[in-house]
Amino acid sequence: MRMEGPAGDEHAEPLDTIDLYDPTRYATGAQHRAWHRLRREAPIWPHRTGEGIPFWSVTRYREVAAVLMDDKSFSSAYGTILAVAAGDSAGGRTINLMDQPRHADVRLPTMRLMSTHTSRQRGPQVREHVRRLVAESFDAGGVVDVASLMLHLPMAAVGETIGLPVEYWAELPRWAMAGVAPEDPHYADGTPTATLTKAHHRLIAVFSELIRQRRAQPGDDVISVLLGLDYGGRPMDEREVLLNCYSFAMGAVTTTAQVASHLLLALAERPEIWRTLRAEPDLVPSVVEESLRWASPTNHLLRRTVKPVEIAGTRLEPGELVAAWVASANRDESVFPRPYEFDPRRSPNPHLAFGVGAHRCIGAPPAQVVIGLLLEEMLARLDSFEVAGPVTHLRSNFINGITSLPMDFQPVTARRAAVIA
Repeated sequence: MRMEGPAGDEHAEPLDTIDLYDPTRYATGAQHRAWHRLRREAPIWPHRTGEGIPFWSVTRYREVAAVLMDDKSFSSAYGTILAVAAGDSAGGRTINLMDQPRHADVRLPTMRLMSTHTSRQRGPQVREHVRRLVAESFDAGGVVDVASLMLHLPMAAVGETIGLPVEYWAELPRWAMAGVAPEDPHYADGTPTATLTKAHHRLIAVFSELIRQRRAQPGDDVISVLLGLDYGGRPMDEREVLLNCYSFAMGAVTTTAQVASHLLLALAERPEIWRTLRAEPDLVPSVVEESLRWASPTNHLLRRTVKPVEIAGTRLEPGELVAAWVASANRDESVFPRPYEFDPRRSPNPHLAFGVGAHRCIGAPPAQVVIGLLLEEMLARLDSFEVAGPVTHLRSNFINGITSLPMDFQPVTARRAAVIA
């Protein structure tokens, strides 16, 4: 999705023409004008999916955060994305599709592997993975499709943590993206249904084999933890372990890569920020947080009411679907001054890119670490870079992705490279 904000009140999109469901709108335009209008005039607004399933959209920061925080009124077990608004077949069985107390049974034992402390400890190892990924492109210079390159960044961050051997790192990201955006031409392999089926089958085959291996020889990774955890007084069955492996991999691959691509695009379009960052490398942590707010890789999170609840003056009954538009909340003018500016010094920056509450993304720390390391490698290796061709955006109302981003890299001079070495 393009990042243009509203051009002015005279260009604001009329309420009756707003369609937040249509995936094509995210591939060909920007939804920020629509979200801006909804925040001002209709912070809760009725919509329908392409199949006619009704849902409510909430767009202001306050209501989005409240929906995501209140896991007693809003359930995740029915489904968490609009693509499965009719109900997710894995509901109640994976970490992202569970309510308490089952959610805590899975989250707490696996958090240790992705905590801030552990992620920082793994920093040197992750840096080596990042270097191997980008060194050739950055050092040689020339035109590179950044979207394809960044698609492999999440494996550098959490591939080993999840329990994925390196031989799967090259192919798995594409299968994962096909699983969340089967209608996108870049990932399509036949019809959307056929694409989705192939992606699921391939990922399931990989994890089935890895589960078999970990049963025989456990390690210190997510797969091994899932096999050994106490799941409400019993072990997980084979299907539950498999579905949760799938969920961890999908959550990592489909988000971190998109933040990185949007970050490089934002810096290329704003060379003054790149110059500032090179002069003040201590800004890297702040730029990482701003990139997360800016990209908001997960456009929405879906919840289902389990009891009567009121949102922005509207009463909802049990069983109603609510889409919390995280990407809109991260542009809320009441929380973020100049929300349509990429501000490398933004502070505070209480973005919701990782969600909030019990379901806050467990992979947040490794994502923050790997994006920071990517920036550090860029600062060490690149003088400048610019967009070198058309940018293609993902056809998805869920993931804010880029499928093609050609960029021309200008590496550091030979003299400076020798100093760095």
